[in-house]
Amino acid sequence: MASEALTYSFDRNSAFGTIIHTLFPHHLEERRMSCTEGLRASSSQFTLGGKPFRILGGSVHYFRVPQAYWKDRLMKMKACGLNTLTTYVPWNLHEPERGTFNFQGQLDLRAYVGLAAEMDLWVILRPGPYICAEWDLGGLPSWLLQDEDMQLRTTHPQFVDAVNLYFDKLVSVIKPLMFEEGGPILAVQIENEYGSYAKDEKYLPFIKNCLQSRGINELLMTSDNWEGLRYGGVEGVLKTINLQRLSFGAIQHLADMQPQKPLMVMEYWSGWFDVWGEHHHVFHAEDMLAVVSEILERGVSINLYMFHGGTSFGFMNGAIDFGAYKPQVTSYDYDAPLSEAGDCTLKYQLLRNLFSQYHSGTLPEVPSPQGRRAYDPVVIQQHLSLWDSLHLIDKPCRSELPVNMENLPVNNNNGQSYGYTLYETTISSGGTLNSRNNIRDRALVFVDRQYCGILDYKTHELTLPDAKGEKVMSLLVENCGRVNYGKAINEQRKGIVGDILLNHVPLRGFTIFCLDMKPGFIKRLIQSGHWKSDSQSSSVPGFFQASLHVNGPPTDTFLRLHGWGKGVVFVNGQNLGRHWFIGPQHFLYLPGPWLRTGENLIIVFEEQTADEKLLFAENPDHGKTTDVYKLPFCTLL
Repeated sequence: MASEALTYSFDRNSAFGTIIHTLFPHHLEERRMSCTEGLRASSSQFTLGGKPFRILGGSVHYFRVPQAYWKDRLMKMKACGLNTLTTYVPWNLHEPERGTFNFQGQLDLRAYVGLAAEMDLWVILRPGPYICAEWDLGGLPSWLLQDEDMQLRTTHPQFVDAVNLYFDKLVSVIKPLMFEEGGPILAVQIENEYGSYAKDEKYLPFIKNCLQSRGINELLMTSDNWEGLRYGGVEGVLKTINLQRLSFGAIQHLADMQPQKPLMVMEYWSGWFDVWGEHHHVFHAEDMLAVVSEILERGVSINLYMFHGGTSFGFMNGAIDFGAYKPQVTSYDYDAPLSEAGDCTLKYQLLRNLFSQYHSGTLPEVPSPQGRRAYDPVVIQQHLSLWDSLHLIDKPCRSELPVNMENLPVNNNNGQSYGYTLYETTISSGGTLNSRNNIRDRALVFVDRQYCGILDYKTHELTLPDAKGEKVMSLLVENCGRVNYGKAINEQRKGIVGDILLNHVPLRGFTIFCLDMKPGFIKRLIQSGHWKSDSQSSSVPGFFQASLHVNGPPTDTFLRLHGWGKGVVFVNGQNLGRHWFIGPQHFLYLPGPWLRTGENLIIVFEEQTADEKLLFAENPDHGKTTDVYKLPFCTLL
């Protein structure tokens, strides 16, 4: 049923209220709890309805989980003994273009919070506007970067204006879900880890006012790591801490800062994220359990980040940059208690046993595992070179100077947010090509469509072959993911961001193609009559097409990109995310609800090395691992 056909109303006299479905009206049963006073932090313990309350929370991001699986993941949360769901809200998805909002389908925040209520889960909402989350630009929309003077996460006038317009819309969506309205949202977080950024002392008060002036009256919180606590607070707002290990007296440090206030670990890092080219991060279950047990023994509230990580589908992964740029992988498995595909891991079982001790009754039964299978390999049937697809792209931009992605005159003048950008210009000689580090983030270089090499954040120079007469030089530039944490966040414009030199002379006269690979382009691509079936003539970069036949009801699977180089995979028009032979990720999660009985169209965009077939697996192999508990403490701040 279409999400826009749903409306919600909440009974103030019920703990979670009643969701009313307008097409098939029904009322949920009365909730077991009934309280008139919301979450309070006026003593050393949280109170709810005037009675002591311990937050046992877990993070599951609706935008990282197929909508068809929201209920399964939340049921598993409830069965683990948790009582509170926490989720971020990604501004860049909800307002992809200025003034154009999307809260439907996969982004139906009301439906997600309403489902939590149905599961008897309270909710802590973390609406940002900045969320970090290993998400592109920390969830901030890229069109903000069209302002060359933009200072993100400050009271810079243009940022303030954009936040105000966004919060006008967002609060209209979330206000009916607040506790005082009879909804499940007990608390709202102000921004996220601002103490690690702390560029503007007026900023957090501004965000606080954005919420309160629009009628948000629930308990407000901030969250920061140990070092950020000293800078990340705002008057009248409860501070919480983010950590993985109990070092340097972290909990006592928080208690000393807020005498006679309840203590909460807002992010207890149950695992860690991965970056391309390094090992898969793991945090052993026994090490995790020991710390969680101690936190609970101290009477501290906790939120597991992540309880279920899910997937950064499409181009949504972020990046880190602490002196070296490192893009994150598509998977957000996070070594969390629920795996990327929703499996209950050893961590889940240990936590369920632990949390059961904090419940007077028996925990609900754990839902049955989702079915999964390794489909038979499929053979590539057709291919289409990138060059033969350019006519399917909207009209290219012509500019004397290179233009960064965000400032291209595309997408109703909101610029290009994600994907690839192709820059073409004419040269009359070979020689030394120098990017001056103005490639963001990785460029394949071609002369007359013959591959010459790569320029990226590590390689800034390339020798081009000698040429006589005019030649077309092409630079296919990939935005590998914008930094989501740290001081570099304001320098995240992508594409070509300055002059590229050939023999010390700046290149001029560009034709620029926007290859953001949105659904409209993929649809045109599928319908194109230019596909070829002769495998001998296939060329990269290009698109490769295969068909997966599914007998019976579809189930989850993992797509294995063995023998492929680097690119993106689309299944029935859904962007599964990036693949790259350097790992650690070699398997892309393919949810069963995105498949259909019968034929399923798979399109791989491949930059460098294509194989003749695609493989499937029931489970991913994460390869070599790194134990995050043995990493230096500073690397997890």
